[in-house]
Amino acid sequence: MIPEDLRYTAEHEWVSGDGSAPVRVGITHFAQDALGDIVFVQLPDEGTAVRAGEALGEIESTKSVSEIYAPVAGTVVAINASLADEPELINAEPYAAGWLVEIAPEDPAVLAGLLSADEYKALTDS
Repeated sequence: MIPEDLRYTAEHEWVSGDGSAPVRVGITHFAQDALGDIVFVQLPDEGTAVRAGEALGEIESTKSVSEIYAPVAGTVVAINASLADEPELINAEPYAAGWLVEIAPEDPAVLAGLLSADEYKALTDS
């Protein structure tokens, strides 16, 4: 459940894309599984500037509320509006229909510093 073509953060976000275009961000299968049934998602507005490592929103589940962290600095260019009515998409399809936001990164080179699938697997296996 850890796609090889994505990059990851230690806070359990995934990133798709190489930064030449906006990158898509979501939470991993590991994160959604730990959260349980997701019932609400708060996302930033399009056009919001975000800083890497800072909170950009929240996910509320039947167990807790968790912050979502920006994996890269940049500007939010799209949000997954479907999550307003169907937050459970994150549980059902965390790497597809359950994506959260798209960010135009300030510096695409920082993507290389995120965790590879193997590094993320090692983090979650421990």
